[in-house]
Amino acid sequence: MQKVRMGMVGGGEGAFIGAVHRMAAALDGQVELVCGSFSSDAERSARSGAALGLPAARCYADFASMMRSEAALPAEQRMEFVAVVTPNHLHLPVVKAALASGFHVFSDKPATFDLNEARELQALVSGSGLHYALSHTYVGYAMVQEARRRVLAGELGRVRKVVVEYSQGWLAGDAGEDLWRLDPARSGASCCMGDIGTHAFNLAETVTGLKIAELSSDIGPLVPGRQLDDDGTALLRFENGARGVLIASQVSVGEENNLSVRVYGERAGLEWRQQEPNSLILKSNEGPAQVLRAGWPGLGDGALALGRIPAGHPEGYLEAFANLYRAFAAVVRGEADNGFHLPGLDEAFRGMAFVDTAVASSAAGGQWRAIPVE
Repeated sequence: MQKVRMGMVGGGEGAFIGAVHRMAAALDGQVELVCGSFSSDAERSARSGAALGLPAARCYADFASMMRSEAALPAEQRMEFVAVVTPNHLHLPVVKAALASGFHVFSDKPATFDLNEARELQALVSGSGLHYALSHTYVGYAMVQEARRRVLAGELGRVRKVVVEYSQGWLAGDAGEDLWRLDPARSGASCCMGDIGTHAFNLAETVTGLKIAELSSDIGPLVPGRQLDDDGTALLRFENGARGVLIASQVSVGEENNLSVRVYGERAGLEWRQQEPNSLILKSNEGPAQVLRAGWPGLGDGALALGRIPAGHPEGYLEAFANLYRAFAAVVRGEADNGFHLPGLDEAFRGMAFVDTAVASSAAGGQWRAIPVE
């Protein structure tokens, strides 16, 4: 199989998420990193590329020159898509440059700096004829896709209640207040809700197949001196009348990466936790809870296709991330859709609409606000 050629903007030396993207992209042998502009500092970009074994000519000082130079290469050599792993304020400028040069885009989330940019992104991608995907990693877990399949198949009945939580503790103390996620000029209007709240929001909508219509939020900084939120809660109302709660916190001391979702319908409920990702719990008033495990018969074909090793051999975050890259590589090659729910342009807009609404609602004292639609 011909590997799909990837370039990267951002993610240089010392950047956690850049390394994650590269490992995930490489896992199935379907994507090859061929170039990059890994930092706004030209020397750091060059060092980063050299450490990754790239030729100096394919390590660029800035993303604009990268797009121009790659587009000028023969079709069989140039990158085919770019992974965008920069701070939020650079997402749209990089995407615009990539689309203008004819390259597909795989972007980190949140998609843009603010909602207005998300609207611009929609117009740009829709008019380009190019592909766009968003790195909502947790959608890549087999048991998240299985949960979605069962809800959409009606096994729970009409959805009535959704509880989704993403709690971390890494910002509970002195995290270095020059961190870009806490800087409004680089992160946007939100830290916590933009960073992990968007994951919780996306997980709730993905698993239920329902859009959240409106919310009432209370967000803000709990550590004194911060300009952006490090914690928040939102009450949710779904389009079908279901109610929900979204909890996001980066100051919950001792928490690691505690993402979970619980969905309750008329007949049954389910629960999935990211820290035990190979299990999906089905609940009913008719008998004891049932624990479904990744890789076992009885799951849908989509969930089974996402596993790489036999049941009982745990797969986790990198494999889930790799499932997104594998699906995107198939899209770029023009292969048939295998039913995998790959986050894209709709999720990009929805995530930014969520952040914008949560910030506005909290500023208005928790007033219920409708989430904008496209």
